Amino acid sequence: MNLEYFYITNDPKIAAASERAGVDRIFIDMEYIGKDERQGGLDTVKNHHTLTDIKRVKKVLKRAKLLVRVNPIHSESQKEIDGAIKAGADYIMLPMWKSAEEVQSFLQIVNGRAKTMLLLETDEARKCLDEVLELKGIDEIHIGLNDLHLSQQKKFMFELLVDGTVDEIAAKLKAANMKFGIGGVGKVKSNYQLPAENIFCEHYRLGSSMVILSRVICDWTKISSVSDFETQMTQNISNNREFENQLKKKDKAYFEIMHKQTTEIIKRIHAAR
Repeated sequence: MNLEYFYITNDPKIAAASERAGVDRIFIDMEYIGKDERQGGLDTVKNHHTLTDIKRVKKVLKRAKLLVRVNPIHSESQKEIDGAIKAGADYIMLPMWKSAEEVQSFLQIVNGRAKTMLLLETDEARKCLDEVLELKGIDEIHIGLNDLHLSQQKKFMFELLVDGTVDEIAAKLKAANMKFGIGGVGKVKSNYQLPAENIFCEHYRLGSSMVILSRVICDWTKISSVSDFETQMTQNISNNREFENQLKKKDKAYFEIMHKQTTEIIKRIHAAR
């Protein structure tokens, strides 16, 4: 099995092009509560998609599923989640949870009407994971490296791949037979400080099933037409899949060697910051 690829967009034309290019889930992002305060100084994409966006994107999808990130549990969660499901969400993602009680509230609101995904991105969530995994109704968990590294006051989000944090979480998820994904990835054959090839190796080493395609894989804001976007996205996804197919043939020793290499790269990046 290849990793499932998610791509964030609220543009129906880009969503349809992404689906044709091989994206498995289109990601609508309604979260805005607290995001500016957490990520104010960082170069992160801050979206505020709407119920109307869900309806417009849902209409154009033929194969890809629709994943909607709502806000953390708050006074209007029932109304917000009801609206997202009614508009066509296949998956509802809960961000920034910090207790089993919050997760239970979320699961009760969804009540089996859509698939549920928890975004584990706080140290409090990491600490209460055992309790959360005892709850019924969780379909998937995604480990959010960006906010999780902020909550641990780390310098670089990919530190979590080599300091034992993600290993600890992944081990618990695998023991519970919980499907999970990790962070985001760009494209192979690029000159990133930390190559996408190394990140893919970590997914396969850890047993991840899902990843968000970061904007660098194909930045719509820098491309002149939808057809050009689709051409580039198709090629980049094809290259990623080709690399994944190579990884499927590798043994455990290969991934341990690559993990050591990734650790050294991250140490160098960390030292330079």
